Amino acid sequence: MKTELQDPEKEPEEKKPAEEVILKIENLSVSFGKKSVLKNMNLILNKGENLVVLGKSGSGKSVLIKCIVRLIEADSGTLMVLGEDASALKLRELNELRKKVGFLFQSAALYDSMTVRENLEFPLSDLKEMSTDQINERVVEALKNVGLEEAIDKMPSELSGGMRKRVGLARTLILKPEIMLYDEPTTGLDPITSREISKLILDVQKKNKTSSIVITHDIECARITANRVIVLKDGASVAEGTFEELEKSEDEWVRSFFQSK
Repeated sequence: MKTELQDPEKEPEEKKPAEEVILKIENLSVSFGKKSVLKNMNLILNKGENLVVLGKSGSGKSVLIKCIVRLIEADSGTLMVLGEDASALKLRELNELRKKVGFLFQSAALYDSMTVRENLEFPLSDLKEMSTDQINERVVEALKNVGLEEAIDKMPSELSGGMRKRVGLARTLILKPEIMLYDEPTTGLDPITSREISKLILDVQKKNKTSSIVITHDIECARITANRVIVLKDGASVAEGTFEELEKSEDEWVRSFFQSK
């Protein structure tokens, strides 16, 4: 039998490194009373990835990411976050883990009685080792990252919905989280501002090398931001793939979901 000899001058092909899983959810179930919201949900988030979770209202999307930081306690299942079993952590350990996970709420959740500067300084209040100059530098940097440094001394009431969303993102990023969770980031915004926020999510991913879960029912936001997409229906994952793959899915419900937007 003839054996092909390897060219000694040819470099051996490098093996592609395995993707690093930084968040893994297994068999997650959540019920409110008799209503089952999540049913044996499984999910993996890889390092540096934007994972979009699509689904109609009431499909369990927001409940899913609130379970990750235990704002909602699951009935059962495993939550491995940055190598730790989040479901087993005591409160102090959980709070330390939460500092590594940024959460952008639908409303941006700014303190109305504080200026933009004060809103951004607030998450840094526990960092005793930071001087006033260092805090100010971090605040200015965070606002520059979202294109709003000129709004530093304004009140939230003086900002548009899109600007408030940007400030909320800046405040979340100021602690330099490893994972970002976006809960309906474009809800209530006009199409132009929605695209700006979607592109900002991409900028955050590239600049900060964050791994993100983006919860949305906005198909255009998903198209812009997603490396990978999962689709929820009635609390369970029914499809997974790239945006382009799911857009051409053989499953009529999945395909119509994409095409109806």
